Amino acid sequence: MHKSKLFGLMATIALASCASQADQQFSKTDYVDPFIGTGFHGHTFPGPTMPFGMVQLSPDTHIMGWDASSGYHYGDSLIYAFSHTHLSGTGIGDLGDVALLPYSGAGEVKPVGAFDKSSEVAKPGYYKVDLKNYGVKAELTATNRVGFHRYTYNNPAERRVMLDLGHVLQPNWGHKILENHINVENNQTISGTAVTQGWAHRQTVSYRIEFAEPFDSLKLYKNGVEEVANLPLIETSDADLKLHMKFPNSDQPVLVKVAISPIDEAGAAKNMREEVIHWEFDRLAADAQHQWEHSLNKIQIETNDESVRKNFYTALYHTMIAPNQYQDVDGRYIGMDKQVHTATNGYTNYTVFSLWDTFRTMHPLMTIINPEQAKAWGEVMVKAYDEGGIMPRWPLYANYTGCMVGYPAVSLLADLAAKDMAPANLDKWVEASQQTAIYRPDMVEKLKGTREVDIMTMHPYYKEKYGFVPADSIAESVSWGLEMAYYDWCVAQLAKAAGNTAVADEFSKKGDYWKRYFDPSTGFMRGVMGDGSFREPFNPRYSAHMKSDYVEGNAFQWSYFVPHDVNGMIELHGGKNKFEAALDTLFTTSSHIDGEEASADITGLIGQYAHGNEPSHHMAYLYNWTDAPYKAQERLDQIMKDFYLNEPAGIIGNEDCGQMSAWYVMSALGFYQVCPGEAVYTIGRPMVDRAVIPVADGKKQFEIIVHDNSPENLYVKEVKLNGKTLDTPFFTHKDIVEGGKLEFFMSPTHN
Repeated sequence: MHKSKLFGLMATIALASCASQADQQFSKTDYVDPFIGTGFHGHTFPGPTMPFGMVQLSPDTHIMGWDASSGYHYGDSLIYAFSHTHLSGTGIGDLGDVALLPYSGAGEVKPVGAFDKSSEVAKPGYYKVDLKNYGVKAELTATNRVGFHRYTYNNPAERRVMLDLGHVLQPNWGHKILENHINVENNQTISGTAVTQGWAHRQTVSYRIEFAEPFDSLKLYKNGVEEVANLPLIETSDADLKLHMKFPNSDQPVLVKVAISPIDEAGAAKNMREEVIHWEFDRLAADAQHQWEHSLNKIQIETNDESVRKNFYTALYHTMIAPNQYQDVDGRYIGMDKQVHTATNGYTNYTVFSLWDTFRTMHPLMTIINPEQAKAWGEVMVKAYDEGGIMPRWPLYANYTGCMVGYPAVSLLADLAAKDMAPANLDKWVEASQQTAIYRPDMVEKLKGTREVDIMTMHPYYKEKYGFVPADSIAESVSWGLEMAYYDWCVAQLAKAAGNTAVADEFSKKGDYWKRYFDPSTGFMRGVMGDGSFREPFNPRYSAHMKSDYVEGNAFQWSYFVPHDVNGMIELHGGKNKFEAALDTLFTTSSHIDGEEASADITGLIGQYAHGNEPSHHMAYLYNWTDAPYKAQERLDQIMKDFYLNEPAGIIGNEDCGQMSAWYVMSALGFYQVCPGEAVYTIGRPMVDRAVIPVADGKKQFEIIVHDNSPENLYVKEVKLNGKTLDTPFFTHKDIVEGGKLEFFMSPTHN
């Protein structure tokens, strides 16, 4: 071996060793701030949960309205309860099940805790707050299916706990209790089942509550009136039930374990026995932190900018909260047919898929850093078809919902197939996708009379009948038309992979239906009337929430959604130069939005680009299809610096179950997938100085090195993949998963 080669090898080993030591010098969980996103309209929650866990144990400070979607808002100062199920970053709320509140002093039917922000602590797997009006310190931690509470009282003679079975989030939006069955088995154990109706048409959660010590008195309130409460107490009612337990005089904390189950109380009891057999709170909190540390190590970054480090690991944390496991330890789960099933062959059931948001970045990110998880979610989509008759759009606790646009589940399947992560036999996947992508009167009949019927709107009917959605027949026609064209392209890709030429040809043609909405005279996608004319008058800034031709946006924010045919979109614009000019206008025009009923989701504006909502997320990267990719780097630098901040209001819109955060994670690494279903990434402006992603089951790694990175050096001068300069700003998924090195060379000036 030549000395020069030997020296190079030793230097490489030394560099790797130093990097490894540097990675180990800080805990990833120390750089997660669960309060980021709890302000403005981020709608995240700060309480403990496990990666994709079933329990999300968190304080409920906000009950009414939009900002109650997660039950918590940073600006609040009252806590109504600590409940065990929550949604992360959604624009609609639900859940808030099995609500407990510690307090001191008698005489209150509905005690409410007051707190100062200075007493709050939140980190992965742990939350703490002082209820100053009661002199109680409340601490929370969790496993996948069990919440663990520790309540420490200043007054040892006044150790009380309320179980509020009338507690729901957003009752002013129709969320209500349908039924409560409760069984106070003895003075240490309570079990029960709650049935609610809200966003989910019928949601059921069973639970088991165990106290480390017996309570010595019990009070039951029904609709605010005290009733006799003798043990054992069994009650079934749709009334507002509240139980108050008082514990003996002691200076010891009250310890409470709460297990939940989607099936029954026996399932909750088994979940508790399997996951938490002890009463050691600190041990459980340490276990939770350790598990989060392991999960966050799926990407190891280096940066001299502490704000980038904190943004990055908080964002990565938020990508791992949902979807949620929805299955007991014995494998039983509720399917989309509302029947009890038992998982086989390693299957795990999940719920809470914000697919219209997360198909864009969160799911593609998981194909890189957590491929087994990504594949499992694809199987959940197909299993939902088998059990419920159609793949879901926004499944919530075994309920179909009609939230958002189209049939994005097909995007997950197409992306898995494109990345060689699908089963060898794709026939079932093609069947499920094909049957989900058409109008299904049988599903309307099956689900009529329930909120689940909203899964089937008339948009696919018009698409199938006319080749476009008439704007004078139904609202939001343009958004649905554009997204269905992309989803139909996804179906075609699956069919091609399966060798099903007939289906591939049929849906490839439908993938071109987006062209019907493009108006060459304005350069915008516009509503098309039943007679074939464009809707008049036309104002590209106009928005009317749920009433206009566009979903949660306007023509500016929807005219660039053709991820599967960017070159075709450029051609209709008249070429690269005109397309670049259109993007320039998008980012530089006035941010004024017209319309008295404009969507509140239009936030994070740069011109008319709206980063606070998902339809805009790919737009800056479209400059990579022009001769001015440096403009993408400018806009990405601006977005990451202005719209991702280390503060409660640091997320510029609804976090949406990991999508807003996944966008930051991938963009900070320096690349992005514009079109899920095509296993190609395009480069951006990396924020990290170095990153290592374990791939191939940890046997290899994909390394990203950013030379001369700084706030001033925001432009990419050159990119090398495994030592070879990229001629175009694109590389493949295969390049990542086979391991290798992606190098960025940064500059203060653009090429």
